[in-house]
Amino acid sequence: MKPPSRPELFDFEGVSMIHYFTDNWEKVKNFQARPDDILIATYPKAGTTWVSYILDLLYFGNDAPERQTSQPIYTRVPFLESCFKVIPSGTELADNLPTSPRLIKTHLPVQLVPKSFWEQNSRIVYVARNAKDNAVSYFHFDRMNMGEPEPGDWNTFLQTFIDGKKVFGSWFDHVNGWWEKKQTYSNLLYMFYEDLVEDTGHEVANLCSFLGLSTSVEQKEKITKGVQFDAMKQNKMTNYSTVPVMDFKISPFMRKGKVGDWKSHFTVAQNEQFDEVYKQKMKNTTVKFRTEI
Repeated sequence: MKPPSRPELFDFEGVSMIHYFTDNWEKVKNFQARPDDILIATYPKAGTTWVSYILDLLYFGNDAPERQTSQPIYTRVPFLESCFKVIPSGTELADNLPTSPRLIKTHLPVQLVPKSFWEQNSRIVYVARNAKDNAVSYFHFDRMNMGEPEPGDWNTFLQTFIDGKKVFGSWFDHVNGWWEKKQTYSNLLYMFYEDLVEDTGHEVANLCSFLGLSTSVEQKEKITKGVQFDAMKQNKMTNYSTVPVMDFKISPFMRKGKVGDWKSHFTVAQNEQFDEVYKQKMKNTTVKFRTEI
């Protein structure tokens, strides 16, 4: 059986996109958010699944053990703009969520998020990851995910990443756009992947206070243990091993989860070039990233 051909990138409202995320656009744009919804927003490969799982455990970890063992994370936390034929669209999954609050994930840049989230003053958790590690993670993801455009070799990929020609657009625009939004929208928590790696427990506590949850110390500790990278990598409900378009023989969906793995990919020349571009593109923002911890 011939594998399905990979999608082509095109410009959508000024952002590089593929059809899987625009095919259902009318319904995405007009999606009706609720005041108690929690939107998890990230650039691809910045810790989305990790934070989705933490939130799922905080809210529903005690409710139904079968939820944790029988429902993959992508049905518990629907991917709003996704429209893959193998499962219902993100909007349909979100509309039919039986839980309250609804946990919904998106990779959309801030300007494309459905208006109703702002109108309803829904809470939003944004997770950002340093550009170098994010690029490496995205590269390996594109290699194994047939639902993504062909990445080419590392050098080619890095250039397209720098140029913002990746699905969901430029990393720089994404993290900066959301950072700017945070200055005017108080119901937005802006988290860093590096902080999560360094002290997961502290970030779990931060989430609880942002969400107004009175989670017990024992519960927080249990969750912190359950969401460590190796535990999630082994967990069939969180590691995406049940998704047919992903080829785990090339690379697992959850690869390393480390900070600083970029050092084993970037050449000295690539690193220098990247730093130059970075300085340029980040000169007007106050958001600061760590590339090692």
